[in-house]
Amino acid sequence: MSPLAGTGRNPVPFFDLARQHAQLGESLTDPVDNLLLSGNCVLGPAVARLEEELASWSGTARSVGVSSGTDALQAVLLALGIGPGDEVVTTPFTFVATAQAIVRCGAKPVFADIDPASLNLDPIAAEAACGPRTRAILAVHLFGLMSDVESLAAIARRRGIHLVEDAAQAFGASRSGRFAGSWGVAGCHSFYPTKVLGAAGDAGAVCASDPDLVAKIRQIRTHGADPSGSHRFVGGNFRMDALQALILQAKLPGLPRRLQARREHSAAYGEALGATEAKLPSEDPAGERVWSQYCLRHAKRDALRSHLASAGIGTGIYYATPLHLEPCFSFLGHSEGSFPIAEGAAREILALPLFPELREDERARTIQAVLDFERGAP
Repeated sequence: MSPLAGTGRNPVPFFDLARQHAQLGESLTDPVDNLLLSGNCVLGPAVARLEEELASWSGTARSVGVSSGTDALQAVLLALGIGPGDEVVTTPFTFVATAQAIVRCGAKPVFADIDPASLNLDPIAAEAACGPRTRAILAVHLFGLMSDVESLAAIARRRGIHLVEDAAQAFGASRSGRFAGSWGVAGCHSFYPTKVLGAAGDAGAVCASDPDLVAKIRQIRTHGADPSGSHRFVGGNFRMDALQALILQAKLPGLPRRLQARREHSAAYGEALGATEAKLPSEDPAGERVWSQYCLRHAKRDALRSHLASAGIGTGIYYATPLHLEPCFSFLGHSEGSFPIAEGAAREILALPLFPELREDERARTIQAVLDFERGAP
């Protein structure tokens, strides 16, 4: 039986992309119909137009549309020449793609623990993890909150290494007047459907200002082919579908409104739940958070999640296992206790429903269910 069965009420979805698509109507369907009739289904004019808009949004000179946020990460690392024998410092508290992209390039991920407040990479720990083989710091802007990029960029400059931003959850976020993805040598974005700017399938982009780096990424996304068709190095099939580009273009004009809706939902959660035992996420005092998720921490996380499920409330866990304890990274030799702050967050994190089209009554039901749990209600 579904955990939402038997509540007697319609469930509150954790996420509902169909509501957003229904609102777009013909602004979404007409361009898609025209594209299908044109036959320009991979790269082409639609992707080129989107790239111009993404560069403008991110505050960088250029962008390259690619097949996913994961492929954006790998394309950047490959373009920087990072490979066997190299090390990349990153966080163990993120989606697995961050570190897998490093391994897929032949390099070694070196984890550093996170800041207990932001849950992002701790700059002090990151610098301590740097060694003679470190080529880059790969910072993740988790849950729409930007990392301490000022400190991380300073570390990169001192050591003569690259700062790469995994901004998969932070499109549109800013810090100290600069957007996510514009602080490092490149910013990697994901447009997976659940992101703040989501396509109808996999898609991603690299935003950067260095023309030579961008040119190389463009070659990498098409098997390493240069404009003449000659393959001078090994690349991949990282091309963006034109269909996804059109969908993203249709959604971009409404993004400020949807980001504001996310802020309003998050503010309501914070106001209502501030006196509970939960540790709540906060705004960024140095910038603008985009609230890709609303992730609180609770010592009784699993019991709270079960209670919400029985009330018909959808939830998510980001992330149940820190990367250093994932089987695919066992070759790194870490064990429980290696990164205690990340491990503590993984035990307690719980994401509440948060998407622009969430109704006020659904949000109120979610809040009430959390308060009922706090009071010990059955």
